[in-house]
Order: sequence, then structure tokens, then C-alpha cells
Amino acid sequence: MILDDNGELVWFDPGETADFRVQEYQGKPVMTWWQGDFDTILAGFANGAFQIMDENYETVASVAAGNGYRGNLHEFLITSDDTALITVYGPVVTDLTSVGGPTDGVAMDSVIQEVDIVTGEVLFEWHSLDHVGVDQGQTPFTERSSYDYFHINSVKEDDDGNLLISARNTFAIYKIDRETGEVVWQLGGPESDFPLDEETTITAQHDAQRTSDGYISLFDNASFSPDPSTNVRDQSRGLILDVNEEDMTVEVVREYEHDGYLSPTPGNVQELPNGNVMVGWGSTPAFTEFTKDGEVLFDAGITARNSSYRVYRHVWEGMPQTNPNIGVQSGPGSPTAYASWNGATRVESWQVLSGPDADSLEPVGDTVARTVSKPGCRFRTRTLSWQSQRSTKTERPSAARRP
Repeated sequence: MILDDNGELVWFDPGETADFRVQEYQGKPVMTWWQGDFDTILAGFANGAFQIMDENYETVASVAAGNGYRGNLHEFLITSDDTALITVYGPVVTDLTSVGGPTDGVAMDSVIQEVDIVTGEVLFEWHSLDHVGVDQGQTPFTERSSYDYFHINSVKEDDDGNLLISARNTFAIYKIDRETGEVVWQLGGPESDFPLDEETTITAQHDAQRTSDGYISLFDNASFSPDPSTNVRDQSRGLILDVNEEDMTVEVVREYEHDGYLSPTPGNVQELPNGNVMVGWGSTPAFTEFTKDGEVLFDAGITARNSSYRVYRHVWEGMPQTNPNIGVQSGPGSPTAYASWNGATRVESWQVLSGPDADSLEPVGDTVARTVSKPGCRFRTRTLSWQSQRSTKTERPSAARRP
């Protein structure tokens, strides 16, 4: 769904979807998401395809994984070349004796594909099992259909054209050479190339990517299971890291926390054009916009029993080609008309026309300003209104941790 600056519903489409956001394709803004089968969502293996829709809410393209795979919900990124980076999970017979399993066990291979959106051709394919051993998994082996030792959950293009990926179950992010597929470096996990301390250690993280000022942002879940005794920290956090690839050092630049929010699964950190930061709290059904320095500007929670894979803040102008829906409520006195135009972002006012046929309509009463009825899935908003995310010049921050 799309909400406006006041947290009010603008557009809604029921379905089994994930990673809903605005991207650019062929020079124009589009909405994109994964859509598929949630029957196995609790294991994180839900499979499906990827959708692209324009400002008229009409489908531009549907993207599928290649080579016999189905696309996994964790990432659908349109690249600067108008190709798509997607994630795939595939079971592979593997020797699991290093983690206490059988010699003919089954491991879940995390796969990245770069797909030509127009032709469907697979341009690049990377397999975790070719580059990261199953003994790097931080989850204990159990007798189940497959050992999900890696669990890729994000893929982003780095400034140099290589790839930054996050693997939840190795507690690590990786830089991958786009040409060879080799691991350039690993941050986190049992074989980290960077020395980590209490502040820089990450656990079950999500959504690693390069920021505009050269740092790396990610959502540090800091929690791996519902068992509180296993938690590394008492809160999840949005995290900005200074990763020095020459000296092989890492420092915390900024972190964004919310009292009591600890999310074992999903979550994301989005840097906004004006320097603000949007944090989606994943399995904690809430989202918060911070200033760069950590002041809370907007804080909302979904009161229904639900969660959101990621939450994004974008400029979006929707112009649906469908007609508005009209409802009329009768009662004592004059009837009341209600109008709803799903996805129309430019509506400021309504005027009712009435007559015996479509060619004989006349205005009824005055023009009425648009008002909003609360959606059935209500939101609670707790603080200030959102600021505009229009781009402004920001200075490079110091490397000091925010108090």
C-alpha cells in the first residue's frame, strides 16, 4: 500500500507481495514488487515473479528468474543498465558433516541472477555454495528438508560496479566481484576480513547498501530467534558503517534505534535525498523517519497483526486510468455521496454531478475538499509530520557515533 505524509491510505492492492517500492526503469519512475506464493513464507523460501507498474497502475513488465528457477522475495533491484538483480533459493545435495549433518544432506543454495528485463536472458549468476562454505552458517543443523546456511536477503550495486550482498544466516555482508564472482571481502561472521568489536558486530542483518557519502547502511536485527538469551543486543538498529577497504577497518558512524524494537526478521534502512533516514522495523510492525542526526520526524505502527518486509519513502505521482468508485448513503434528509479513487495522488476536491442521464448532469452543491476515511487496517502515528524528501545538499558527517 501507499500512504501519504499523514499516514493516510492512497493506494491499496491485496495480494501476496513483498519489497514494494519506487524505482526507475527506462528513465521513468515505476512501482516494483515481488509477487508469489507465501505457503512457505515462514521459512523464507517463498517463490514467484517480479512486477513493474507505471504511474497509471498498468503493468509494464513481469520478470521471472531464468535457468529453471523461481524468483525469491528478498530482492528485486533494477540496475542502472535497466537489468534486474534478483534472488533465488535452490536446494542442493551437499556434504553437511562439517555442521553435524549427513554426507548426502541438502543445503539451500543462495543464488543471485542478473536478468535482462526485456528478453529474460540471464546475464550473470552467482551461487553461495561455490564461494562460501556451509560451515560458515550460524544456525545449528536440524533434521529438516534443507540446511539454510546462508540466506541471502539483499543485493545492491556498489559504486565500483561490484555487488554488496547480505546473508542473514552467516551474520555477514560480502562484496562480490561482478566479473569473477569471487568474494572481495567479508564483513562479519566467523571469517570476517575486518576486526569487529561489540559496537560493530552485526547479527542476522538485512538490506546492506552503499550510501551517497560512501558509507554502508544496513539493518542490524541484533536478534536471531525468539529466545531472548540468544540476543546480541537489546534493540535492533539502523546502522551506518564506515568500511575502510584499504586499512580493513570498520567504525560505526551513526545508528538509529527505537525503544523496545527488537526484530528477528526483515527490516531496512533507506537514505533519503535530503539526508533523512527511513527505517522499516521488519517483524516489529512499525516504521520511523529520522533526521540524519537521529531526531524522530515520523513514527507509525501497523496495529493489525502484521509486519512489513521493507518500508520505503518516495516521491510518487499516481494517475490511475480506472474510474473513481462512488457510494451513496441514504438517510434522513439528503443522501451522502462518498468517492474513492484508488491511487490518485492529485485529487484535492470533489464535486457531485446529478441528472437523468450522462448528458444532462449538473453540479449538486459546492465543491468539497478531499478528506480521508481511515482504512480498515488502521495506523497509529505518534509524532511529527513528515518533512519533504526533496533533495538538499548535505555535508559529510563526522565519524563519531551518535550519542
